[in-house]
Amino acid sequence: MTPTYVLIHGSNANSFTWAPLQRELALRGHRSLAVDLPGHGFEAGFPESFHSQDAAALAKAPSNMSGKTFAETVERVAEDVRRAREHGPVIAVAHSRGGLTLTALANRHPELLDRIVYFSAWCCVDRTPGEYMQLPEYQEGSVLEETMGVLAADPAELGAIRMNWRTTDPGLLAALKKSMFEDGTDDEFLIFLNSLQPDEALDGGGPDDRAEAETWGRVDRTYIRLAKDTSIPVALQDLFISEADTLVPDNKFDVRTLEAAHIEPLVRPARLAELLADL
Repeated sequence: MTPTYVLIHGSNANSFTWAPLQRELALRGHRSLAVDLPGHGFEAGFPESFHSQDAAALAKAPSNMSGKTFAETVERVAEDVRRAREHGPVIAVAHSRGGLTLTALANRHPELLDRIVYFSAWCCVDRTPGEYMQLPEYQEGSVLEETMGVLAADPAELGAIRMNWRTTDPGLLAALKKSMFEDGTDDEFLIFLNSLQPDEALDGGGPDDRAEAETWGRVDRTYIRLAKDTSIPVALQDLFISEADTLVPDNKFDVRTLEAAHIEPLVRPARLAELLADL
């Protein structure tokens, strides 16, 4: 039977992120479903101050992501996967922060998944995301410090992570472009940036949401490395793969590599579509 690719977006993104890839998959005869996590897509909040660039107001405007839980996120995706599975096998694909959701989904509902695909995505095995971010594998290749100016509010006060993607600061924009897609055109970068929503859920799961050998480990899995990534450096991607293969040595990652930056395959998706179709 023909599989359905269920596509799970990353931080501050939405189902719209996947439109170019879905076009390429469709033209190759493949079915796909891009999901919106809770509070994303047309459920997202866009404070007026985000449009007007009133920094003081943006820092205080309420967020409809406040109170959204990781458990709610995982079950939203599980329901979509259940419905997709009525029509055949499911290959779930996650990008970036979406990997946290994918891991928890495979932990809790391995029977729903025929393959899971991490596309430069977080795959926590031995540590939490915060602990991985303290490691040399992250610190030495990341440009996080250069991009911290995009944070537009105190997450503890807001109850959500708010990013000002519409900043007019040229230095910050340059750092963001370096982080996401340094080789892309300015137009490609700004178009992608304007597809992002300002708020992301504060709850990204906890220690209990790391990969579990007895459930997650039963599902066939692929890791697509992005060799030019500085948002999730390739050394950290390789650590995710190594730890996972140690956890489940009889079901190791099928590893593929694209010479691309963090969002490049979302903007220019032909190579990614070919790789996914090959699965």
